[in-house]
Amino acid sequence: MDDAERAEDVMIKPGAAGLAQHLAALPQMSHADLRGEWRRLYRAQPPKKLGRDMLELGVAWKLQEKALGGLGAASRRRLADVAAVLEKKGDLGQARVAKLRPGARLVREWRGQTHEVLVSEHGFHWGGKTWRSLSVIAREITGTQWSGPRFFGLGVKAVRAGAEVAHG
Repeated sequence: MDDAERAEDVMIKPGAAGLAQHLAALPQMSHADLRGEWRRLYRAQPPKKLGRDMLELGVAWKLQEKALGGLGAASRRRLADVAAVLEKKGDLGQARVAKLRPGARLVREWRGQTHEVLVSEHGFHWGGKTWRSLSVIAREITGTQWSGPRFFGLGVKAVRAGAEVAHG
């Protein structure tokens, strides 16, 4: 069977059922067939020393991307930033920086209760009041010393609304 016939056999059928069927067939494909599928989907040769498990993952990712859609613009930008840091520094030791913009909502569940914080130009709105920092809010919620940005899943520090928040 040549590559063209193989490509016809593995075309995605419309709908999730076709995708699920195709993904389920990947573990039974030969290494050569997986490499052919990679070439078809990526329109490029797979890396020479790429193992079978990574070939399967790469093919599965591309199939899902084609059937269900790929990453959003924000995720693509963030990945590009991470790649640039890796290329320049060789690791992600340097923190990435994100901004909390007015209108952003931070949500955290704590002991069965959901807490929502709204970022404004003047601070953080929570519990009917405006607060100067996320850490003060986190301490109010938990009764203990917490890093507000860490409590809300943002990273290591935030100075005030609209300030830079380090992610590491």
